[in-house]
Amino acid sequence: MLSEYSLEGKSALITGGGRGIGKAIALVLAEAGADVAVASRTLDQVEQIADEIRSLGRNSVAVQLDVSDSAEVERAVSQATAALGQIDILVNNAGISYGAVPVIPIEKLPEEKISGDLKAGLTDEQWSRLLNINLSGAFYCCRAVASQMLERRSGKIINVSSMTGILAEAYYTAYDSSKAALNMLTKCLALEWGRFNINVNGIGPGWFMTEMTRPGFIDQAVHEARVKGVPLQRLTDARDVGLLAVYLASPASDWMTGQVIYLDGGQSAIHA
Repeated sequence: MLSEYSLEGKSALITGGGRGIGKAIALVLAEAGADVAVASRTLDQVEQIADEIRSLGRNSVAVQLDVSDSAEVERAVSQATAALGQIDILVNNAGISYGAVPVIPIEKLPEEKISGDLKAGLTDEQWSRLLNINLSGAFYCCRAVASQMLERRSGKIINVSSMTGILAEAYYTAYDSSKAALNMLTKCLALEWGRFNINVNGIGPGWFMTEMTRPGFIDQAVHEARVKGVPLQRLTDARDVGLLAVYLASPASDWMTGQVIYLDGGQSAIHA
């Protein structure tokens, strides 16, 4: 391994680390040398991931966390810091999606290749919950780790966004809006904290087969349409996101901040 990509001696906190993309990021960061605190609302999930990380010879702690609660975020950061010594790397991956949900009930057109019932509209509670987790949760976590990073004048923050932060899709209004706002949060914090040597970047994944996205692939026609829309004509494993996270967490990316990198098989290039 090139020394610039090594995470030896670094400690990371990953939210939403119990499955899917978060799990992949946590494990690959550990492979690159980092100790990792894995946080999720479901404690038994992250306890299993922490065990896997320890089997790689790294220190790890499982943390139960609902990122939509700012007090819980402060407690979780304190717990992770106490266990690992400090937080050098923060990965904000926690997020939810409801799938295809129209703003108000609407009739599905015959040619539309989507999954989901369009006869129920987006409720106040759904809108608020999604924004609280996908956007406010990332803000709370950034704020909670900022004091120690600013004091050390070093830190890496990675916000897991989505290609839908720049590519709008009908019936995903709440999700797409949350990711677009997360992109702007990334840029604003990069400007605010850049003089303290804190790098804030984002990853915008395209379609990956994970526990959260699997319902969107149950219908074969929908699955085929998703793959057809990717220039590389295939999907890939969430490990690819972890490999990009290693770059953004390592000294190799010291000259990069305020950027969102789209890892989507070229899909965002179609609409660039």
